[in-house]
Amino acid sequence: MNIKVLGSGCSNCIRLEKNVYEALKQIGKEATVEKVTDYSEIASYGVLGTPALVVNGKVLFSSRVPAPFTLAEMLRKEV
Repeated sequence: MNIKVLGSGCSNCIRLEKNVYEALKQIGKEATVEKVTDYSEIASYGVLGTPALVVNGKVLFSSRVPAPFTLAEMLRKEV
């Protein structure tokens, strides 16, 4: 699984990345997690707000930071 956290590096982006790692631990999965801060790359996903989460090339959400439990449920569906 390839996961990208899109954002400028703000506190919400950092919190989302932390929650992603916690969610992966909850579901017992490993993944490549990449932080994307380049605005042109972020825009290439059609994301208007950050932070955003991209899993295997698919944007799951933007402009929010779900709790680890919620992220775990989302990631289970993408495995």
